[in-house]
Amino acid sequence: MPTWLKKQMQRAYFEKNRYQIRLLNECWFYYSKIHQNS
Repeated sequence: MPTWLKKQMQRAYFEKNRYQIRLLNECWFYYSKIHQNS
């Protein structure tokens, strides 16, 4: 997982920002799916 994404995740969890957590999770799944295929 990229460093910038980890930091965003930690901040979202710290603030208990459910919308941002969901958004980042979707972002991460999309990102990892692309990199698995290459």
